[in-house]
Amino acid sequence: MTPAERLEQLRARIRHHEERYYVHDQPEISDAEFDALMRELLELEREHPELQDPESPTQRVGGRPAEGFEPVRHLVPMLSLDNAYSEEELTAFDERIARALDRPAGAPLDYVAELKIDGVSIALTYTKGRLERAVTRGDGVIGENVTSSVRVIRSIPLRLSDAPPHVEIRGEIFLPLREFRRMNEERDAAGAPAYANPRNAAAGAIRTLDPGAVARRGLRAFTYQIVLPSDAPPLVSTHAQLLERLRAWGCPVEPNWRKCTGIQAVIEFCRAWHDRRRTLGFDTDGVVVKVDDLALRRDLGFTAKFPRWAVAFKFPAEQARTRLLRIDVNVGRTGAVTPFAVLEPVRLGGTTIQMATLHNEQEIARRDIRPGDVVLMEKGGEIIPKVIGPVLPERPADSTPWSMPAECPSCRSRLVKPEDEVVWRCENASCPARIRRGLLHFASRRAMNIEGLGEALVDQLVASGLVRDYADLYELTVDQLAGLERMGKKSAANLVAEIDKSRQAELWRLLHGLGIRHVGEGGARALAKTFRSLERLQRASLEELEDTPDVGPVVARSVRSFLDEPANQALLRRLIEHGARAADPEPPDVPGAQPASTPLSGQTFVLTGTLDSMSREEAGRRIEAFGGKVASSVSRKTTWLVAGRDAGSKLEKARALGVAELDEAGFLALIMNSTTAP
Repeated sequence: MTPAERLEQLRARIRHHEERYYVHDQPEISDAEFDALMRELLELEREHPELQDPESPTQRVGGRPAEGFEPVRHLVPMLSLDNAYSEEELTAFDERIARALDRPAGAPLDYVAELKIDGVSIALTYTKGRLERAVTRGDGVIGENVTSSVRVIRSIPLRLSDAPPHVEIRGEIFLPLREFRRMNEERDAAGAPAYANPRNAAAGAIRTLDPGAVARRGLRAFTYQIVLPSDAPPLVSTHAQLLERLRAWGCPVEPNWRKCTGIQAVIEFCRAWHDRRRTLGFDTDGVVVKVDDLALRRDLGFTAKFPRWAVAFKFPAEQARTRLLRIDVNVGRTGAVTPFAVLEPVRLGGTTIQMATLHNEQEIARRDIRPGDVVLMEKGGEIIPKVIGPVLPERPADSTPWSMPAECPSCRSRLVKPEDEVVWRCENASCPARIRRGLLHFASRRAMNIEGLGEALVDQLVASGLVRDYADLYELTVDQLAGLERMGKKSAANLVAEIDKSRQAELWRLLHGLGIRHVGEGGARALAKTFRSLERLQRASLEELEDTPDVGPVVARSVRSFLDEPANQALLRRLIEHGARAADPEPPDVPGAQPASTPLSGQTFVLTGTLDSMSREEAGRRIEAFGGKVASSVSRKTTWLVAGRDAGSKLEKARALGVAELDEAGFLALIMNSTTAP
């Protein structure tokens, strides 16, 4: 292959992966693989300047904006950073700085080292202290106007205190790891594929056109740069002072940054955070190193793509090699059949890995992954183990490509794949695997909340034929349950009581528990709030469903399809006959009137720690029943902080802001008084 042919091949591959990553939020390769392609292209272009192409991926900063948002040109380009992958490359960066500034080699220079937040870059424009516009980085020159989505992110201030009349603040929007796990659980419940890492989940969330849906995602942000109009006088002289100024304005700043004198101090900072990063509540893939003195930055200037005064040190990707024993498939409750790798146990990122998702048949074929291969493993987003690819020199001689089984491994029904999908499905609604997964979801805490109905018991109920659908649960007797393995009379009676209690679960819980494809907890709440009863929901037209807040066309079609299926209609009738709550009471609020039953109206509560008399979820329901609001974080708008045992950082923040506190006894007294409040 000639250099020209290899260049064209590399450019085409990189453009493809940029499209998958920046436009579709569906990356197909790891960051390390992408970086390797880009570095090879850069090297070839250096060796063959006659083959330079102005449209090469090396000549631009990132991908183009996604459709659906107004394009906005940045006043000052949002450039990417050059990368360093080793301590030697950090030292070389320092030496380049010294030469450019005509400083003696080895003379220590002040840097600021900041953890590199793995999220979505954002430019926030404030006019007279008010947030006017929020724009994503896009291709570095033109970004996407996502103001309506960003305004609902609580960590981003809507107003600045004591800021210049016109200022742009740049930062990173990210998804905390806790919210990432919750989001993937919801996607699994709705039959949607899991996000590969928090960064792509954040990108997907910020591009959601409905701000209400964005608000539920729990996005956060950190800021790190101030851009002023060209004729404005400088505010500060160093980057360290700039970070302190941002904090003074009320902007979120990642607190672990450090001013380092000399490159060796920077290297020590990077070493320290290589392992400590796992203690953080967000994902980071490296350290950003910047010259501290802003005047020196102006002297150093920029290349066509990068500032010369900064570099991103990337933590080495943690990888491991192990043997792929076999490829099995898992049948989900919506019928989706997903292949996964069964591996020889291997330690990776502090945990032992034995299984990893393989996504779909096409992905396995694209990477040519075969049973018996030695494979390279990596943890996506430091959380999800994934198979990077086979180690081809160690492939067994008798290796053969894997193919999707033709039949469901659970019920032996023929698998089908719709033309517009990549996922194979088992369409047998009575498939034991689908029923098993569905029952576990139906009984889960965020659905009907039937405590004691775990995996082992569900397996027995399905295998014995006692339960074939959700309604069968309400026909179980103590004697039937007591006859199962490891189930005595007392345990059986407790479970029957839990099942009986679930009859009174709110309508949204029932809708969520039914496992309607694409309907997660948020969608179930929205449907219940709008229609208030199963009867009204069943009568709703497709247009009425689409008009429901937080319910789009895809969810609406899925709900309508579920409700139109005769077998599902029969299931709903049986659930209602067995006493499942088919309607929620109408809200007491009357337009233009303040009801007497909302004594906590206008008050915002934050719950922290463990309550002995009830769960925090129950406490939240009681607060909302009396008109109060429950927030997840403490702010100056918080009326009460309810502190149970082992209260943590929320208590400290409440005290710092002067928020009133209630211990459990005080909270119970307030609730009891509220029942008789005028």
